[in-house]
Amino acid sequence: MRKENPDSIKDMFNKISPRYVLMNKLITFGQDRRWRRELIRLSGLKHGNRLLDVATGTGDVIIEALQMGIKLERSTGLDFSSGMLNIAHSRYENLSKQKRPNFTIVEWIEGDALKLPFKNTSFDIVTSAYLMRNAGDINTAFSEQYKVLNPGGKVACLDTTPPVKSNMSPFINFYLLKIIPILGSLISGNKSAYTYLPETTKAFKTAEEIKEIMIKTGFQKVSYRKYMFGTIAIHWGEKKRGKDE
Repeated sequence: MRKENPDSIKDMFNKISPRYVLMNKLITFGQDRRWRRELIRLSGLKHGNRLLDVATGTGDVIIEALQMGIKLERSTGLDFSSGMLNIAHSRYENLSKQKRPNFTIVEWIEGDALKLPFKNTSFDIVTSAYLMRNAGDINTAFSEQYKVLNPGGKVACLDTTPPVKSNMSPFINFYLLKIIPILGSLISGNKSAYTYLPETTKAFKTAEEIKEIMIKTGFQKVSYRKYMFGTIAIHWGEKKRGKDE
């Protein structure tokens, strides 16, 4: 897998932001929305919660939660890509015009997932989608999320995971390494970005390894589920109750 520095990754996401939502729908055969809804469900998000969505991108998780009718006390989307945040804010504004006056206010913040700009115990739920595969330090990313969670709060993350060898492997590899880059080139005009995606997927940690990192971070009741022939995983866990560390 080629190495990328944070600035290169940020620049890549800024460039693909205008077509990001469409590309996600195409390369997941429309399943991306179902996974986000499952992520929200497994996180335990409910009315009155304070939600932080890290690496919010185009705001898909927050927007999905609002479309599900969940009335949040506070909702914050953080991302290091200004291009992605601009799209997120625009989509939120379009949705909020239809839902006002009884609509959750969302704060969109440009920031670093490895140094969250929030006080400890600020949120009930922390979610992320496709953050860990791009994070420079997975352990730090989870540690930061653990700190900003309230005791008893829950974390849930959606990400790709290396497919296990099976009879489907040749087809999965062909799709990841050949079809997705072609679609990326045709739709987003950026083949490189959608070559990076399958490369990082195949080289990423397994679902079991991510689970172990979460447990070492301090999360309890950690579990995961796989989707799409084992190429997608949702992990979730809970911060222990009691005095915050």
